[in-house]
Amino acid sequence: MIRSWMGAGPALALALTAAAAPAAAQVQPEGEAPSPRLVVTIVVDQFGSDLFNQYRAAFAGGLGVLAGEGVVYPNGFQTHGMTETCPGHSTVLTGVHPNRTGIAANDWIDRATGAEIYCLAAPANRLAQGGEGENGPVGPDNLRASGLGDWIKAAHPDGRVFAVSGKDRGAINLAGSHADGTFWWADGFGFTTYLRPGEAAADRLRPVAGLNAGIRARMEARPDLWAPLEGRCAAMAGDWTIAGGVFHSTVPPRRLAVDTSPVLDELTVEAALTLLREQRLGFGPGLDLLGISLSGTDRIGHRFGSQGPEMCQQILRLDAALGRLMAALKEIPGTLVVLTADHGGSDFAERLAARGYPDAGRMDPGLIDRLNGAVRARFGLGFDPLKADGANIYVVGDGAALPEPRRAEIAAAVAALLREEPGVAAAFTIDELLATPSAARDIHPDLVGLRERIALSTVPARSADVIFALRPGMSPFPGAVGGYLAGHGTPWDHDRRVPIIFWTPGQTGQERTLPVRTVDIAPTLANAAGLPVPADLDGRCLGLAPPARGCPAVEGSAAR
Repeated sequence: MIRSWMGAGPALALALTAAAAPAAAQVQPEGEAPSPRLVVTIVVDQFGSDLFNQYRAAFAGGLGVLAGEGVVYPNGFQTHGMTETCPGHSTVLTGVHPNRTGIAANDWIDRATGAEIYCLAAPANRLAQGGEGENGPVGPDNLRASGLGDWIKAAHPDGRVFAVSGKDRGAINLAGSHADGTFWWADGFGFTTYLRPGEAAADRLRPVAGLNAGIRARMEARPDLWAPLEGRCAAMAGDWTIAGGVFHSTVPPRRLAVDTSPVLDELTVEAALTLLREQRLGFGPGLDLLGISLSGTDRIGHRFGSQGPEMCQQILRLDAALGRLMAALKEIPGTLVVLTADHGGSDFAERLAARGYPDAGRMDPGLIDRLNGAVRARFGLGFDPLKADGANIYVVGDGAALPEPRRAEIAAAVAALLREEPGVAAAFTIDELLATPSAARDIHPDLVGLRERIALSTVPARSADVIFALRPGMSPFPGAVGGYLAGHGTPWDHDRRVPIIFWTPGQTGQERTLPVRTVDIAPTLANAAGLPVPADLDGRCLGLAPPARGCPAVEGSAAR
């Protein structure tokens, strides 16, 4: 059953071997490795270092290849504090933190209208499949930083840039603003994309049109989404009482959908293999980039938690799918791969509490109502001025933005009230965070203070008026069987700490245990490819083992 989803994989190596040889590479100085012709960036959504280490000994596929042959940083970090998918992805190929990418969170709220704004909202665009999709019209418009794809297009106009994901925010953040193709999964359609004004859906979807047709044919047969429960995964099954309901943690789960099954990532890998084969990435006249964001671990972690049989099967099947990808990449000379995550995650509170974490729990679902009541009484307001999204609280007006200094006064009062709440570790106003000096560029990411972490996520006009941190083990999700049970988004290391692995064919594996940051990935890749980059990146080039090129010794050079 699992192999049936990977129709593009078996013939790929033969197709690539038969492809025309690449144009002659530029002559490199003696002792220096050739620049890569293909950069592949893999981001596994909600794949924290905890999960990586938990299953590392069992990896026999692509994750095993990367962990065994790659330059492995098991202690990579998303340095910022608001650890969500959109901001996390925005750091990987830009080399700067979310306070500079402009991506403060997955969503933010317009203070004048109270309307929610998606992180990659682009009202002028359309979706290729029609309709509004999951998040409305999207595009890279809200990104304020350039990224590796943009740098490639500037230096190599004939280079190709593609990205594919289970989520729009995974693909768009990796692709940047000048991609040749940006695709993500849409239930009932296949892989879709956004259309700028004047663009035709058929033209933009052409690279995945054949793939989509094949997927639709397979879907009509209603194949199984989950494999039988066995082995180490079977031992993880159990029943849990959550919010008065019973959650049966087993495989297959009661919610059967592609986007919360291992098939989501298997399809995404199949799309990546299709792009490699049909676009002949790595065999063109310039440098090519393929971004792959795998969303299944995040979808499954939210719905079922991270320590059950659902996640166990997901990780093992992800490893197998990546094995097919890595086998294909070994056939493409001059390939450089990096794998990381946009954030980590945590298990649901009830299972944590049963397994030795007595402080694990959930945020009081009545908290915002209580805060609104206190603020209305104190400031004599006739409306509720607070809207919340997880640990973000916005001060909104009654049809118009609240004037200063009233907004700032309310925010300060709310922060003070939150600091007295059980389960709250800290609370800051946006004004406090914007006044916080940026963490030193050379400080180890695990030593960055709590306020400084959250400040690296804070964007004027987009970030919340009050941002608070729950104590470790506390979840902002109320929890309901059939809904979100667990998640991420905190400034603690289980949400910030992620693996970072660099791999090229034939290299010798190497373990590097000291902390590095996801913002270090882009300058490292750019240096290996000989690309000039912006001079003011937050990240620094990492010196990789041969055959990758070493970093320049002088700060301020091309790969600063």
